[in-house]
Amino acid sequence: MLRTKYKSTIGAIAMSLALGQGLEARVQVDLADTTTLDCSFGVLATAGWDDGDADASVDPSTLSLRFEEIDTDGATAEIVGPYGASQIIVRQTGDYLHLVQMFTVGPLYTTTVIDREIGEGRLMAVHTRHEYTDTQLVGFTSRPEHYIGDCAVGTE
Repeated sequence: MLRTKYKSTIGAIAMSLALGQGLEARVQVDLADTTTLDCSFGVLATAGWDDGDADASVDPSTLSLRFEEIDTDGATAEIVGPYGASQIIVRQTGDYLHLVQMFTVGPLYTTTVIDREIGEGRLMAVHTRHEYTDTQLVGFTSRPEHYIGDCAVGTE
């Protein structure tokens, strides 16, 4: 009787591990097959330094980003913006798809899609902007920004 109890426990553990590995493989294949992303970010945290002290404010956001021609094998993608498309770097690692945009004038923008569905087929996403300018203009990034939102994944 005791031996049967252990066999069923070991069987349950083995099945859980097998299912977990299968899920992990499915997640990686889905992100690796991504060819487009339509992202929306509803929360924005803007950071800065006030008299040398770090500070941040949180506000609503309406930022939308579109990524096309995503090639995880070739590590390339395009971000489509108001002035056309720009080539960027893409990396898929485990449950994450990272898109990196470096500007020749200094700033760095990153977008990370996390393979956790939040509803309606959309996945968690984070977008950051590493940028600082002395002058602030409405509608332009002039301080570090951190956006929280979600993306719809296309696998055309």
